[in-house]
Amino acid sequence: MIYFDQAATSLLKPPSVAAAVARAIETFGNPSRGAYAASLTANRTVYETRVLLARLFNCACPQQVAFAANATMAINTALKGIVSAGDHVVTTALEHNSVLRPLYELCQSRNCSLTVLSVEESLQKGLPSLVAAVRDNTKAFVCTHASNVTGDLVDIRAAGAICHRHGLYFVLDAAQTAGVFPIDMEEDRIDIVCFTGHKSLFGPQGTGGLCVREGLSVAPLITGGTGSQTFSQEAPAVMPEHLEAGTINAHGIAGLKAGLQYIEQLGLPELRCRQQRLMRRFYEGVAALPQISIYGDFSQGERAAVVSLNIGEYDSGQVSDALSEEFGICTRAGGHCAPLLHKALGTMQQGAVRFSFSHFNTEAEVDAAVCAVKSLAMQ
Repeated sequence: MIYFDQAATSLLKPPSVAAAVARAIETFGNPSRGAYAASLTANRTVYETRVLLARLFNCACPQQVAFAANATMAINTALKGIVSAGDHVVTTALEHNSVLRPLYELCQSRNCSLTVLSVEESLQKGLPSLVAAVRDNTKAFVCTHASNVTGDLVDIRAAGAICHRHGLYFVLDAAQTAGVFPIDMEEDRIDIVCFTGHKSLFGPQGTGGLCVREGLSVAPLITGGTGSQTFSQEAPAVMPEHLEAGTINAHGIAGLKAGLQYIEQLGLPELRCRQQRLMRRFYEGVAALPQISIYGDFSQGERAAVVSLNIGEYDSGQVSDALSEEFGICTRAGGHCAPLLHKALGTMQQGAVRFSFSHFNTEAEVDAAVCAVKSLAMQ
């Protein structure tokens, strides 16, 4: 099997991740629920993981890191926790449904209004269209850092500056870039970073969370037991308990910690350069093939390690199935939960076949994928 679906989940992980999960399952009690060794060990691991995440995103305080089941839950927590009735929100046509559907729901349930920047507007340096979209009642700008379909990057440094200047909250969906690209909450003026653990952070599925700027109050998405302030009728106001009702996934978080330690050991530049070299090798191998359509701006030096393509008029699902069945190559086909982007690309019916690369992949695997695409394109 050759695995090119890193943008969906990191099947290829450091061995230390599985080892950490297995060890946690055998030794962890419930974190923050006891003073005995097994509970304290779990609690210590959870806190150390918060420290690693705070350092990764330059979040001012580890306590401002709240865990969630995935980026979708984190984004729902962020948006439903800061957007009030009648507010206006700006987003982009690059977004995953994990951003779009909560925003559509807020438009229905809280009578909010929404402006969606076009694909071209979203990718402009300096984001002038964001400035033009700001209204008196604009509350927030929420965007992905990189498209999960094309790999194109949004200028988040400009977005943060604009939001700070106009008094808007800046909510970043870092699902595709956390663990690959530098994200600095202070320098980029980001109010909330939403992340998932199971992609380029190399953690298990079921891990993720949000880093919240100090001083920003986010209403909890769910409430319940937190292990503290038992006799209060309301959720604790202090972070991270404020956003972490119920038992968190400490076993998965132990694996996430191992993934984060691996990232720190290798460094973001090494991880990113390796992925991008593999992505470029594949792109250059297939771009000139007959019948191949490739989506995204490959003139940019910095981009996520994603190549999405189609072969003639073939349905993307058929192509992806053929890659799997005939060549043992794993890809993602269809709409990738990004309906507005596919509408802009004109691929709503056909979808696209996405190849996404990990630094664990090899040049030989990339060359095999190029040969496979060439074979299918020549049929």
